[in-house]
Amino acid sequence: MEPRLNFFKSGPDAMKAMGVLEEQIARSGLDTTLVELVRLRTSQINGCAYCVDKHAKDAAKAGESDRRLATLSVWRETPFFNERERAALEWTESLTLVASTHVPDEIWERICHLFSATEWVDLTLLINTVNAWNRFAIAFRKQPV
Repeated sequence: MEPRLNFFKSGPDAMKAMGVLEEQIARSGLDTTLVELVRLRTSQINGCAYCVDKHAKDAAKAGESDRRLATLSVWRETPFFNERERAALEWTESLTLVASTHVPDEIWERICHLFSATEWVDLTLLINTVNAWNRFAIAFRKQPV
């Protein structure tokens, strides 16, 4: 595939707005490892090659193990993720696939006690932001380097 356009160069104001979202995520206090797992899982679901490559590298740099990275797409079938990570991954999948899931009440009821209200908002912002980045990268065919 050939890249279609450089969206950073072609839309600097839009990318600046995306950067503001990233700044808020960085200030959120969410655990770095959790953030990277969510970024990677979202990108896996969306099939964004650039973002999967980037976030796998970033997660490894943040100290994530090869084993957990290798099994992230099958996290439900492994014992490698803690309760909060499992809740975040379930939320990630439900929001990323919102057109088909509609984020059911039973998911919320099962996991809502695991994060504070502010953390839920920050986590949701993270998921939405990664989904937006995925859509930029996929639409304009950004390639891993």
